[in-house]
Amino acid sequence: MDPNAHKKGLVNRLGRRELQNKLDAETFSRKTISFYRYVRIEYPNQMRDYLFALWNNLDCLGRIYLAKEGINAQMNVPEHHYDQFLEELYNIEEFRDIPIKVAVEDDGKSFLKLTVKVRHKIVADGLDDGTFDVSNVGNHLTAEAWNELLETGKATVVDMRNHYESEIGHFEGATCPQSETFREELPEVLEMLKGKEEEPIMLYCTGGIRCEKASAWLRHHGFKNVNQLHGGIIDYHRQVVEKGIRNTFKGKNFVFDDRLGERISNDVIAHCHQCETTCDTHVNCKNPDCNLLFIQCPSCHEKYEGCCSEACQKAMQLPEEKRRELFREKNRRLFQRFRSKNAPQT
Repeated sequence: MDPNAHKKGLVNRLGRRELQNKLDAETFSRKTISFYRYVRIEYPNQMRDYLFALWNNLDCLGRIYLAKEGINAQMNVPEHHYDQFLEELYNIEEFRDIPIKVAVEDDGKSFLKLTVKVRHKIVADGLDDGTFDVSNVGNHLTAEAWNELLETGKATVVDMRNHYESEIGHFEGATCPQSETFREELPEVLEMLKGKEEEPIMLYCTGGIRCEKASAWLRHHGFKNVNQLHGGIIDYHRQVVEKGIRNTFKGKNFVFDDRLGERISNDVIAHCHQCETTCDTHVNCKNPDCNLLFIQCPSCHEKYEGCCSEACQKAMQLPEEKRRELFREKNRRLFQRFRSKNAPQT
């Protein structure tokens, strides 16, 4: 791509309310998808502007990260533009025939705006890629092969997602680290698996991208039999439905868009962070100065008016400046203890 093609100003400047009104007024359906690829992108800033202009023209919405190491995209596309979207995407050499994963549950409201950002990495892992072979990844397993290895009882299954993701859904018998970020999880998993270098290891995540890096990192540290779920939980569900095989995932799959989750099984394995009743619905605190992500049942949602605490509920009744002043004195991690207490048992 021509490095002189870079142009500034390709951003969405509408406010959230305007964006929501615009989305609500649409008379067509949208398809929520995700895709990633580790591939060399010579000029990520130029690629960013090219993709923004291309997808903005098709009324696409979503969050896309680009880096010299590749692309990581979650987005929704108007169904009447979907074929054109795929054709234009596949016409880009770096993304030709890139695998697309379609959302399990989709109301077309997954994103409000189009954001394409250039970052150092497409997933923040804290690793120095120059110190190990990032292409030496684990064995990719289909849903059927995954179930077969899982049912032997001889493998250690590791959830490579953050704790608040695994809290609402995970595979049977999975070890679920209690890390807040992928960067924190990698050393935790390495320590957790010490002594199992010769045993089969099974890794999974939402769509597969985190396992690509994690499996290569484990192999670098001497693990001989590393396996990863091809396409992650999203594609696992597709294969389960299409092939009629047993679903070994329990609960919801957390997603990083406005849906915050899509149901993979009817099991509800989490609890409300306020009253501890059975519930797996994630929300963000209605106090915009808090915005804490937590699990809240319908009863508590009504009682606290969508807030994470009485403090935030009271703050919402104050003038904006006073509310922000109070928030600076409030512990943002007020409900961390609830998360830890309700973490999935393995």
